[in-house]
Amino acid sequence: MLKIATRNREQATIVAISGDVDLYSSPQVRKAIIGLTEKKTPLIVVDLRDVEYMDSSGIATLVEGLQQVGKYKGELRLFGLTSAVREVFELSRLDKVFQIFGDEEAAAGSVVRS
Repeated sequence: MLKIATRNREQATIVAISGDVDLYSSPQVRKAIIGLTEKKTPLIVVDLRDVEYMDSSGIATLVEGLQQVGKYKGELRLFGLTSAVREVFELSRLDKVFQIFGDEEAAAGSVVRS
């Protein structure tokens, strides 16, 4: 069963996801992330430590979130990818597109504005 919790940390909003992110659960993830982009949240950090499985619909949801934050010069960062989830990102080469960090401390660090 998918669980999503959001909390604020300094200038970042952390979106902690636990459970599998697939065709059935990805709309919930989309609602949480797109809701934050509609508020123009400057830094969205997605915690994937408790996600063991993510299919293409989950990946598409994160890509959409990344596109939305780009429209207002915000950032979407990921951390805590399990080996199975990391493999999906690497196979699709999205590990080169997303900012992926090892832990929350690094991911929620300073926002670089241009």
